[in-house]
Amino acid sequence: QVPLVESGGGVVQAGGSLRLSCTYSGLTFSDLAMGWFRQTPGKEREFVAANNWSGGNTYYADSVKGRFTISRDNAKKTVYLQMNTLKPEDTAVYYCAARRGSIKAGGSWYRALVNDYEYNYWGQGTQVTVSS
Repeated sequence: QVPLVESGGGVVQAGGSLRLSCTYSGLTFSDLAMGWFRQTPGKEREFVAANNWSGGNTYYADSVKGRFTISRDNAKKTVYLQMNTLKPEDTAVYYCAARRGSIKAGGSWYRALVNDYEYNYWGQGTQVTVSS
């Protein structure tokens, strides 16, 4: 059973907004770092946004900085991705991911959160299509 379920994808015109949600069905959510990645056909999955459990370490891809916002509600075991001023190049399947555990001594939260191989759980993905 996939412990992460995304929702909120759809079709929107350029300049519009969407909010993606990702709900975790496991027991403990508050110690998970959460991330969003996206992928288009023929391309590698790319990092979009992530934060650790405290929210004190939050990172965005340069391509979405200032337009997208990641947030989380630990009580609802849900992470959100608010996407504003959408562009056609934002069209992709968006995946939610969860990373359990801290970082090694001398490591960095940045490297831990932007690399997809660091994550333990993945959602099934939700399609976002931005029309021009």
